[in-house]
This record gives sequence, C-alpha cells and structure tokens, in this order.
Amino acid sequence: MTHVRIRPRPVTLAEVRARLGEPEAMIKGKKQDRIDEFALRFIAHSPFLTLATADAEGRLDCSPRGDYPGFVKVLDEHTLAIPDRPGNKLADSFTNIAENGEAGLLFFIPGMRETLRVNGRAYPTDEPDVLARMQIEAREPILAIVVEVAEAFFHCGRALIRSRMWDPASQALAEEMPSVGEVAAAQMDLDPAMLEQALEAGYRELY
Repeated sequence: MTHVRIRPRPVTLAEVRARLGEPEAMIKGKKQDRIDEFALRFIAHSPFLTLATADAEGRLDCSPRGDYPGFVKVLDEHTLAIPDRPGNKLADSFTNIAENGEAGLLFFIPGMRETLRVNGRAYPTDEPDVLARMQIEAREPILAIVVEVAEAFFHCGRALIRSRMWDPASQALAEEMPSVGEVAAAQMDLDPAMLEQALEAGYRELY
C-alpha cells in the first residue's frame, strides 16, 4: 500500500448534476414522511440495518445493528425504536446523537435486492414499555434508540445485484480475509489467540 497521499479532484454539485442529469418525477415522489404499510412490512421482516449518525462537527459514523426479523419496533407511523444490545461499549452512536441527533437507517432483508431507507431525528430512551416490547430470551435491552421519521423510501437493488451480495458463492470471499482477532493482534501487538477467545466469549453473550 502506498503511503503517498492521493487526493482526487473534487467535483461541484453543478458538475455532478451535469453528468447525472435529473431524476424522474416518479423517483422524486417516492419519499414519504411516514412508515406506510409497505415499509412496516419490510421492517417486520428485516433482521439487519446500518445506523448512520454524525457528531456536532459533521463527522460521520455508521454501525451495524441486527437481531431477529422485526427487532426494530414501529411505535407509530412516525416513530421507530431500535434496541441497543450488548456491544463494545464505545457508544459512538449515542455520543453522536447527543451532539447532533440526525440519523439515517438502511434496512436489509436477506435475499431481497431492494432496501429501505429511513432518515430522521434520534434520541435514546429507557421507557419501560418500549424496552419490554424488545425482550428476547427473557432479556430486555437497557436502552433503545428512538427515531422520529422524516423520510422513508425504498432504494432500488442495483448495488446488491452488482455486488452479488446474496449469491452463496460470494461467501468464499470471507475465506480470503484474516480473522478480526488476527487483525487486532497485528494492530495492537497482542496475542491473536487471546483475542480470538475474547471475541468468541463475547459472541456467546448476545443478550
């Protein structure tokens, strides 16, 4: 890998539009300000999403969230709740939400090419009634992230088609990667076997 910094030429939005053109009226009109029956059904079948947040300076973070299908609860057509399951305790998303509050969600359903995008304002809650709805294996999350929906719309499947994400043959790509324990050991000069054991122990405590 080269250590010489390469910074490609930035392009203005006007130049972007000149190259891409304008979206069709139907595409512009697909954005809604609520969770309709179709988005509700998608969320009920989704076991995985990515959560994008930003701090006060606009620095971004994107984290994965996953559980049984329907783990995200639709409290009403303008409000979602995401359980916060045990993790690394960095709390990057919570820190960003405290500083900024804007959040973007991207929902996936395995085998489905299209995704669902939801944008809105987020805040943490410990509301007992909300947490009780998220109980799994007799365990409730200690916190949840509430998202007040500003936009919800379906995104076409070109990216997942091009990536062959759901093609079983694509799983062979994982075999070419070092384990996370090996990566962390190299980055922090620690014993990889110890890190692998710690990771596996953590994976046994999902709730």
